[in-house]
Amino acid sequence: MGIEVIIEKYNHHWITQYENEKTNILNAIGDFIIDIQHIGSTAIPGLGAKPIIDMMAGVSHLNGFNKFIDPLHLLDYEYVPKQEVIDRKFFRKGRWRQGTVHLHICEYKSNEWKEKLLFRDFLRAHPNKRDEYFELKKKLASKFKFDRPAYTAAKTNFINDIIKLACLRYNIK
Repeated sequence: MGIEVIIEKYNHHWITQYENEKTNILNAIGDFIIDIQHIGSTAIPGLGAKPIIDMMAGVSHLNGFNKFIDPLHLLDYEYVPKQEVIDRKFFRKGRWRQGTVHLHICEYKSNEWKEKLLFRDFLRAHPNKRDEYFELKKKLASKFKFDRPAYTAAKTNFINDIIKLACLRYNIK
């Protein structure tokens, strides 16, 4: 049996948790970071989420990302290699196989960077779409209660649709 997918109501403490982690990360590897952002559902006021803070750090390039592993390990972050993902590096902090914080490191202003911010910012600006996403997440959490990969995969079409809609709305090609 996998880890249970639990969606909680929005918690304003997620912002404080993000700010604390941001400070710690910048103290550890800030010389390499161009920008760091709170992304994902916990970054969208009013949106329920798994209680995991998603963060994205933008760097000039991913070559040599290994230099982040030891300093982040001192902050209890574990590097999780994902062979299928080449445009970002993933670190997890917290409970085994789930974590309390997920740190995504990607190239600043790459497509990965832009799409994550587009998605977040569009849902922040459009409460109707935010609420639609919350309903979808609750439905999928019930359907895939112990299958987090399936839960995540089932959200992909909605996320891609929002990114396309945001590109149209903001005239981004």
